[in-house]
Amino acid sequence: MDLLIILAEVGIVICVFLLVNWLLNKGFKLSFKNSLFKNEGRSINTLRRNIKGLLILTCLLLCILIVGANGFLLYRGENLQQYTLLLVERIPSGFWVTLGIGSAKSIGTLILAAIAIQFVRYWLKVANTRAKNIEQNTADDQSIDTFFNNLNNIFTVGIWLWAVIWCSKFLKIPVVVSDYLYILLRIYLPITVGLLVPKAITAIIDSLDILSIRYSSPDNLLRFYDRLRHLIPFLKRCLELVIYIFVATLVIQQVQFIAYIADFGPRIVKIVGIIFMSRVLFEVVYLLIEEVLFKYQNLSDIQTSRRLTLVPLIRSFLQYLVYFGVIVSILYTLDINPAPILAGAGILGIAVGFGAQTLVNDIVCGFFILFENYYLVGDYIQAGKTEDKLLEGIVEAIELRTTRIRHPNGQLQIIRNGDIGSITNYSKQYIYAVVEVSVPYDSNLAHVYQVIESVGEQLKANDPDVLEPTQVDGVESLGESHLLLRTLTKVKPGKHLQIQRLLRKIFTNALIQEGITLGSPVERAIT
Repeated sequence: MDLLIILAEVGIVICVFLLVNWLLNKGFKLSFKNSLFKNEGRSINTLRRNIKGLLILTCLLLCILIVGANGFLLYRGENLQQYTLLLVERIPSGFWVTLGIGSAKSIGTLILAAIAIQFVRYWLKVANTRAKNIEQNTADDQSIDTFFNNLNNIFTVGIWLWAVIWCSKFLKIPVVVSDYLYILLRIYLPITVGLLVPKAITAIIDSLDILSIRYSSPDNLLRFYDRLRHLIPFLKRCLELVIYIFVATLVIQQVQFIAYIADFGPRIVKIVGIIFMSRVLFEVVYLLIEEVLFKYQNLSDIQTSRRLTLVPLIRSFLQYLVYFGVIVSILYTLDINPAPILAGAGILGIAVGFGAQTLVNDIVCGFFILFENYYLVGDYIQAGKTEDKLLEGIVEAIELRTTRIRHPNGQLQIIRNGDIGSITNYSKQYIYAVVEVSVPYDSNLAHVYQVIESVGEQLKANDPDVLEPTQVDGVESLGESHLLLRTLTKVKPGKHLQIQRLLRKIFTNALIQEGITLGSPVERAIT
């Protein structure tokens, strides 16, 4: 009989160990399925082995302790059966009633949790199937399955934790255990949901993005969507940051000694919202400005150039204005009065202005360039000097401080407005494409003139950039073996280089066909 009592006590310890080990394995399997711990498989396996080894060691020590204690009692001549019954009788009867009721409630709670998990799993499968069958859906089936599997794991772990918390209350386990389990639940759910929500939002945004492109047309407001589409990555980053801030705020609130830091969460969210809305406002206003300026299609070249000149300038001014508004709004969000800071910045700006005369000079020169219409975007100019060479090319942008000029060879030249100096503009009203043709002394000049003018007439009829036919200006100079003839072709502004190259080819072919030998031509352009 004594042996049976010892075996029963050891068996109870082993059963408790097996139950705890089963719960442990179940929890770790759910952890492997959760996206939060997916990349930590090796660390989780190591932790599981260590905990399992600790449990085995504890179980072994308890079994040895039970056998030793019972052996000591037998050595003293005690009756184990009476001794065990005496210990049981010392336990208050209310304990067994409470234990029985708590056990029944715990079993019911676990059964209810299992039913709830199956119910949630069923409806998630239904939602997964319907999500795949939506015609407008643009995400692949694998991403949808992954999302709903992660959502199922979150619900499963959350429901089991909730069940364990109530079981600990029913079994009258010390309150500190249920409190810590409840804190663990409140930390686990925000973190896992916070990691899952950005993926869902990204999939929704991508789907709406493709749908917006599909249904956009010149007749609805979605025609502007393509020009604002570059804001999509910025929107994703802002939403992701907001979600992470909310998650961090909820987690920090559970830790009492750092809970005060959570007060900064809503402020940071407001700052992110201000930055995003300012970016959207800037892009929308800039889009409306372009739409208003270029609404009419029958604009002349000069009108188009002037409006192309104004657009970068307005964009630059609008950008600085939005930045100023963002800074002031952020200061108000942080409960900082911006008035003293702005006053100090004004005094500092005056002090810097005296030292930054070059900057002021560049801005003033930029205003005079625009006001007096020296050149516009799209004009071909020569201006300024760099390494004793004149800068030339097509004006791409006129900003507050600088002018951007694209050289015919492709280089982007940026020159300060204060260093522009003398300007040669090849794009005002008209320009002459000057081509000098070298012919032998014994050539029939009247015939040569006739060939050149005939070529000019044909070019005028075929090329809209040519305003007047080519004219022979006369003999420019006398060489050792050739005469240098100067020809003028009146063309549209900025087209002289193109027409010069074309005339050189046509003149060469036409004169060679007439049996006239050519020398080395020289080309230049004059306004």
